Amino acid sequence: MPLLLLIVILLALPILVPLSLVQRYRVGTAKRVARGWVITLNLVLLSLSIAFYVVGAILTTFWLPHAVEYAFVGLGIGAVLGVLGLILSRWELVPQGLQYTPNRWLVLGITLVVSLRILYGIWRGWHAWLYRADDTSWLMASGLAGSFAAGGIVLGYYALYWAGVRWRLTRYKRQRGLP
Repeated sequence: MPLLLLIVILLALPILVPLSLVQRYRVGTAKRVARGWVITLNLVLLSLSIAFYVVGAILTTFWLPHAVEYAFVGLGIGAVLGVLGLILSRWELVPQGLQYTPNRWLVLGITLVVSLRILYGIWRGWHAWLYRADDTSWLMASGLAGSFAAGGIVLGYYALYWAGVRWRLTRYKRQRGLP
């Protein structure tokens, strides 16, 4: 029974992963009303994710040199993209409150960074496993440290983006005299 479940999962992955990326893009580019509790929840969970991410990068440095550097470079690039995302987003004042629509090209770019890094990691890991010629470890040869940069881009982007949405919503409420 467990073998059958494993086979079903392996057969479903090639279908479900592209479908999940398309759904991630669709949700990421949808027009939304800025709600304070959603923004706060996203910021709290992103803060926890970043904390675990940095701790994971520090621990991984024992096996993969430069994992921390890649992680912080990714966070920095993501932060710059988050500010760019705030500038490129469409902001509208409607009776329900403040609406925003994230920039489609930026969301597509970040989604592609993640998906291409996954594909590259699979290819590079397979290649390193088969053709490793020297005494370096398989993890180092697979280029796994670069995945920390891709993860940092995503986390940095969304952390800065949601902080900016929080700032815009607070400013909107202050101008309207709302609680």
